[in-house]
Amino acid sequence: MTATPAPVSPTPWWRDAVCYEIHPRAFADGNADGVGDLPGATARLDHLARLGVDAVWITPFYPSPLADGGYDIADHTAVAPDLGTPADFAALVAKAHGLGIKVLVDVVPNHTSHQHPWFREAVAAEPGSPARKRYIFREGRGEKGELPPNDWQSAFGGPAWTRIDEANGLPGQWYLHLHAPEQPDLDWRNPEVTAEFERILTYWLDRGVDGFRVDVAHTLFKAEGLPDAGPGQHQDIHRNHLMPYYDQDELHPLFRTWRALLDQHPAPDGAVAPRERVMVAEAGIFDRERLARYVAPGEMQQIFNFAFLECPWDAREMREVVEQSARAMQAVGAPVTWVLSSHDAIRPVTRYGGGPAGERRARAAALLMLALPGAAYVYQGEELGLPQAHIPDDRIRDPLWQRSEHRDRGRDGCRVPLPWTGGVPPYGFSDAAPEACWFPQPADWAQRTVAAQENDEHSMLTLYRTALHLRRAHPATDTAVRVQGPAHGGWFAFDRSPRLRCLVNFGPQPVRLADGARVLLSSAPLDGRDVPQDTAVWTTFEESSQ
Repeated sequence: MTATPAPVSPTPWWRDAVCYEIHPRAFADGNADGVGDLPGATARLDHLARLGVDAVWITPFYPSPLADGGYDIADHTAVAPDLGTPADFAALVAKAHGLGIKVLVDVVPNHTSHQHPWFREAVAAEPGSPARKRYIFREGRGEKGELPPNDWQSAFGGPAWTRIDEANGLPGQWYLHLHAPEQPDLDWRNPEVTAEFERILTYWLDRGVDGFRVDVAHTLFKAEGLPDAGPGQHQDIHRNHLMPYYDQDELHPLFRTWRALLDQHPAPDGAVAPRERVMVAEAGIFDRERLARYVAPGEMQQIFNFAFLECPWDAREMREVVEQSARAMQAVGAPVTWVLSSHDAIRPVTRYGGGPAGERRARAAALLMLALPGAAYVYQGEELGLPQAHIPDDRIRDPLWQRSEHRDRGRDGCRVPLPWTGGVPPYGFSDAAPEACWFPQPADWAQRTVAAQENDEHSMLTLYRTALHLRRAHPATDTAVRVQGPAHGGWFAFDRSPRLRCLVNFGPQPVRLADGARVLLSSAPLDGRDVPQDTAVWTTFEESSQ
C-alpha cells in the first residue's frame, strides 16, 4: 500500500526542522568505484534516522563535467551516471519517506555548465540569436572588443567574462560567468529561461521531492545595462547587496511565482502536501533586512544564516548575530535558519581554532545552534566532529585553486569522504582502494568513524543524537530570542522553551548555574555547578523553581 500525503499541520514542519546535507560523492559508495552515489546514500539513511533529523538536502547529483563540484550542470532533469539512475533516486526518496525523512534537492538557476546543450547551441549560433539570448553575451570594450564588457569579477577570481571564438574563427562576443568560466550565467529576463526552470521544478516535484535549496538565489538578475561595479567590489561583504549583480528587486516576483507552483502542484504519494513544501535560499547577503525579504510571506520559507556560520567564537559578536538575526526574521514572520557548516565552509572544529580547543568550541556551538528557535542544517560529518582535511596539491578539484594561482586551496578539505567503520582509509566509505576514492582521507580518523563513536557516551555523535532528541522533546515556544547575561560579559543564556534554557560560556571565568537548574546536557564536563570556558549547557527547572 502506498502512503498518501500527510495533512497540513498547524505549525509547518520546516519552521523548526533539522535538515542534514548530503554531498553524495563524499557520503557513501554503493558500487565500489570510489565515488559516493545514490545507492550508497540510500543504504546509510538509517544513520540519519537514528541521528534524529527531519529532512535531507542532497547537493547536485545531475550530469556535470565537475568544474565546480557538480554545480556546473549539463542536464537539470537527469541523474549523473556515476551516481546512479532515476530508479536509484526513486528508491532513495521512497526509503527516506518510509523513515519519516523529507527530501530536498538543489536547483541551480543562475548558470548552467558550458557543456549544457543550450550553451553549446549558443556558442555555435550568431550574435543576437535566440540561443545566445538565453545567456548574457555582450560585445567587448576597446577598439577591437578585446576588453571585457565591464569590470565585474568572478567569485573564483579574475574577470567574470570569457571571450569566445565565432564560427569564422575570429574572436567574438564575451559571456558572463559570476563563477567559473565553465558556468555561464543565464539571462533571467528571457521568458524561455523562466519557463525552463518551472519545468525543472515540476519534474522533481513529480518525483516526490519535498522542497528545494536554491543555489546563489541572490544573483539571478543583473542590473539593467550591466554597469561597472567599481573598485573593491568583493572587499566589503556587508555592503554586497549594492553590487549590480546581487540582490536585484526582480528576484522577488520570481520567487513568489515559484512558491505558488510549489503550493499548488499536486503531491505524489509519500510526499508532503503541496503547502508543506519548502524552498531554502542560499543568498550571500549580509544586510539582515534585505535578507529577510527572501522569506517574506509568499516567497521562500528559509534562508541560510551565513552571519552565524561566519561569526568568530566571541560572546559579544555571537550574541549580536543571534539577537539581530532573530529580530530581522521575526519582522517578516519567518524562522531563522541556523547553519554551522556546509560543503563551502571550513569545518567548525578547524574554524574555531583546531585541536582540542576547536573541538570543545564546536561541541558548544552545536548545542547553541540546536537550542535556538528556528530551523537548523547539519552538514555531513559535522555530527562526527570532523576537522578540515588537507588535500594534496595534485588532488585538489576546487576551481579556486587554479583561479587564485594556487593561493587559495579552496573548499575540498570539507568534502572528504565520511568515515563509517574500520581503522584505516577508506573507513567503510567504499570497497575501492583508498587511492581510488573521491578524496584521500586522513590516516588518523579511526576514532572519528560512526562505528567508533556509536556507543561512546562522550563522542560528538552521541552529543548530536542526544541534543536532537531533547530538541524535539522541548519545541521552541517563540521565534524571539531573549538573551540574558551581561552585555559585555563572556557568556549569555536564553530560553528555548519554559523548560529548557541554554547557557554558553565563551570566556575564562566560570559561570554558576542558577539555583534549581537541573542539567539535561552539556558539551563538556561541568565543575560542580560551574560552567567552564567554551562550554554550553542545557538545563531545565522544576515548576516551583522558576
